[in-house]
Amino acid sequence: MRAVVHDVYGPPQVLRLAQVDRPDPGPGEVLVAVRASAVDQGLWHVTAGLPYLIRATPFRLRRGRARVRGMDVAGVVQAVGQGVTDLRPGDEVYGTCDGAFAEYACAEPRRLAPKPTGVGFGEAAVVPVSGCTALQALRDAGRLRPGQSVLVLGAGGGVGTFAVQLAKALGAGHVTGVCGSRHLELVGALGADEVVDYTRPDARLHGRRYDLVLDIAGGRPLSELRRLLNPRGTVVFVGGETGGRWFGGLDRQLRGLLLGLVTSQRFRPLVGTQRHDDLRQLARFVDSGAVRPVVDRRYPLAELSAALTHLREGHPGGKIAIDVAL
Repeated sequence: MRAVVHDVYGPPQVLRLAQVDRPDPGPGEVLVAVRASAVDQGLWHVTAGLPYLIRATPFRLRRGRARVRGMDVAGVVQAVGQGVTDLRPGDEVYGTCDGAFAEYACAEPRRLAPKPTGVGFGEAAVVPVSGCTALQALRDAGRLRPGQSVLVLGAGGGVGTFAVQLAKALGAGHVTGVCGSRHLELVGALGADEVVDYTRPDARLHGRRYDLVLDIAGGRPLSELRRLLNPRGTVVFVGGETGGRWFGGLDRQLRGLLLGLVTSQRFRPLVGTQRHDDLRQLARFVDSGAVRPVVDRRYPLAELSAALTHLREGHPGGKIAIDVAL
């Protein structure tokens, strides 16, 4: 089968299309015929091996072994392993797995759910990682309550476009999105009550206070985040692209945790997961029209490196889908 493999750290061009053996589902797994996947910032980090901390995690490359990357997946169940009773061949599913940049991938049922019926495979594939991240940032780490005010820093990106919509769907009273000028119209159309262009010299958030701040962009100092919060407000750190080569911003999140020990304001890092129940909830939001997956561009599997380059340099609005099979 065709797959994109990764065997050396470097720029997006180190990802290459190759022929590899089709996997067989083990006990408790299903084999998915992959129709579509998606890229996110995490793919760039594991491809480049930056920050260096990644090279000590389970995502690291192992000497002499090429890895098939990709987490977001949407496709059709082809076969089920021993002990799987809740999925059958022919079921259309979406979720996450290891090795989604391939024509076939094995996945655990707990990381899958029925695909939203109202969208195609490409639109469904951009939901799992970013949608679950946004949902858990708001609901779990942020403990959003109806009527509260929410500020989304990085509202035009993959997680941000879901966060704006989910904040409204979960009952936020006022949602402010901060993004670049090219995404102002998009973020407003997604339901933000107010949109701020961070590229304008007169863009100001000073003097405004929020109950919950999602720090997706990761570029503001902790002192500024404190000024944006109500006395008992919460900042949720969702990734971050401005950290150093060793820790990638993790040190900033740790400083936030320590700061929360001596102030009534809370600073919480998020480690997102993709769970069956959350995927089902997101599918309901998508099917009801409360959430719209935003696809900036679509690339074929063979052009994955170009998609990753666009992600890092093109400032896409929403997410980039990868068409594996049409």
